[in-house]
Amino acid sequence: MIEALSTATRPLLQEKPVAATRSTRRRLGKVLCLADFEALAQRHLPRPLFGYIAGASETNLSLADNTQAFAELGFRPRVLVDVSARHQRTKLFGQTFAAPFGIAPMGISAMMAYRGDVVLAAAAQTANIPMIMSGSSLIPLEEVANAAPTTSWFQAYLPGEPSRIDALLDRIETAGFQTLVITVDVATLPSRENNVRAGFSTPLRPSARLLWQGLTHPSWSVKTLARTLLNHGVPHFENSFATRGAPIISRNVSRDFSKRDHLNWSHLEQIRKRWKGILVVKGIMRPEDAVRAASIGVDGIIISNHGGRQLDGTLAPLRVLPGIKTAAGSTMTIMMDGGIRRGTDVLKALVSGADFVFVGRPFLYAASVGGQFGVAKAIDLLSNEIHQDMALLGVTQIGDLSSDLLCGFKVPG
Repeated sequence: MIEALSTATRPLLQEKPVAATRSTRRRLGKVLCLADFEALAQRHLPRPLFGYIAGASETNLSLADNTQAFAELGFRPRVLVDVSARHQRTKLFGQTFAAPFGIAPMGISAMMAYRGDVVLAAAAQTANIPMIMSGSSLIPLEEVANAAPTTSWFQAYLPGEPSRIDALLDRIETAGFQTLVITVDVATLPSRENNVRAGFSTPLRPSARLLWQGLTHPSWSVKTLARTLLNHGVPHFENSFATRGAPIISRNVSRDFSKRDHLNWSHLEQIRKRWKGILVVKGIMRPEDAVRAASIGVDGIIISNHGGRQLDGTLAPLRVLPGIKTAAGSTMTIMMDGGIRRGTDVLKALVSGADFVFVGRPFLYAASVGGQFGVAKAIDLLSNEIHQDMALLGVTQIGDLSSDLLCGFKVPG
């Protein structure tokens, strides 16, 4: 397929960054909210890749509940408040960010957008919000640290093997990351039937079906796939361990996911003793687990059900957030992700007890259809919604949010 590219398309394959074209700006000019990126990405991406992002596990019950939980809460706004000087700056682990949200870790982002992890990180740094790089990324973590050193965090999927843990921690520290996120809800790979039905598998298996998807999605094939292969070769899982992992098409790729079911609290204690930077645990859903993490010295947690991609039927993070905040909020920073699509969702999470939130899928959709320009637009859209919603809610800063602004109500069925 690469050899068949015409001379006219060859400039698109060069390594130099490609600015947003006039057509991209015009197309994204019609995007009014984060949800609009999804429709564009569905047309742009081959079906297996879009299915990988959009789908969750088994029945998608947890995925649906992530958004439903927000719909069951309503505001009680304050009025006649001078909100002309409002701002949403938020302090997190001693660093002040421009907004109370960041970009959640998402695996194999470089298959969705050319140099996807770098694109996400660069847009986040420009906007002064944090971006968490996924341990299942296809770009070496050192490149992301170099591209966005002040706002990038690294998220690791660790096996229960002390020697491999130590080696990876040394690599992350050497790269310059200050914040390490350990995801703990991946003891085994779940049944992601949606991925299989969409044609996605790990390892990614070349087939006539995939070839057809490439041919029928020429923009992605040229701007993402071909540029990646010509400039960087076949993508590998780069950051599962201290050394380079297997190619994404290799039958041996499953070894990058091995022995995660061995990981336990003793390993977390080992990590805390060795890692001198900020330590965050992602995937906590129970108050007692949050309290135990705090007792080990963890600096913060991200309440998360992995976007509904692990144990189907796990509650939405928003539902367990208040209880965890009550149990452990005085001893550590409490963050959450899952289902956030609007500025009102961000504010509902903050009122419910979160100190900060992360958003995943919409930013990856934005990267796929608009590169760094698309991610920047997505950040602006969400930030502008928060700015507007704060005025309508009657608050001037994030610290003004209080529980009396929110109450539950049953959505008419």
